[in-house]
Amino acid sequence: MIELVFLGTGSGVPSIKRNHASIWLRHEQTNMLFDCGEGTQLQIVKAKLNFMKIDAIFITHWHADHWAGLIGLIQTMNMEGRERPLYIYGPEADRFVRDILDLGYWSVGFEVIPKEVPYEGDDITSVLKTETFEITTIPVEHSVPAVAYSFKVNDRWNVDIKKAEKLYGLKQSPAIGKLKKNGEVVFKGKKITLKDVGYVKEGTKVTYSGDTSPCDNVVKLAADADILIHDTTFSEEIDDRRHSGAREAAEIAKKSKAKKLVMTHFSRRYNDLSELEGIAKKVFRNSVAAKDFMTLTV
Repeated sequence: MIELVFLGTGSGVPSIKRNHASIWLRHEQTNMLFDCGEGTQLQIVKAKLNFMKIDAIFITHWHADHWAGLIGLIQTMNMEGRERPLYIYGPEADRFVRDILDLGYWSVGFEVIPKEVPYEGDDITSVLKTETFEITTIPVEHSVPAVAYSFKVNDRWNVDIKKAEKLYGLKQSPAIGKLKKNGEVVFKGKKITLKDVGYVKEGTKVTYSGDTSPCDNVVKLAADADILIHDTTFSEEIDDRRHSGAREAAEIAKKSKAKKLVMTHFSRRYNDLSELEGIAKKVFRNSVAAKDFMTLTV
């Protein structure tokens, strides 16, 4: 299960209702942020989340509305006595994280470790892989080096108990646990494999575009995603802004065969988001406009 909390859904200029960009993602015991705009740590407190539990932060690009919250957040973590490392991923991460840590008269009592993310080309790159999930990334089209990210729970084998009982007399028991763990088990003198009685359950996938013009790279990264979170700064694309509109975001969702489109990063010119939702739904029915503190579980 993945839980998403939208901490900020505004674009370059925040408003009373919309903070700068940031999304909290939780999977099991792992907590991470995708972007960290100005004011994010206060949004975390308002959402009753614990910023000390953040394991890593993934920055899509180094425009201030997507990273300026790092300064205060890192200082607060330091004052609260954080000891374990904080990993910050992003294009040109080493350069910008070093610059942030050099600002002002302050020092950090824990490691802040930058992780470089490729920002050129059209290849999907794995930047973090664990026993339970993988995070991949791809460059996108913005006015500065920028990337999109996907978080995907690893596929796993499940046992079809009815099939196992019918074929081998194997019921729910410790033997099922051994079968799932080892891929095979000997039961009543017969070797049973997962392929004999199992099936693959595909892992949940969430893709976040960051700021981007409509581009094929996002379609590629978001293929079959359960949720696509896409830049929807305007009602329609404006060529010189390097952002997407509602119609373009919906078209990306449709092309990628995503199950749900969540639009975010709205210009302050839009007080009522129903206009953007209406435009998107004409192209991709399962579209919704995010709001600050909106929570989704998938």
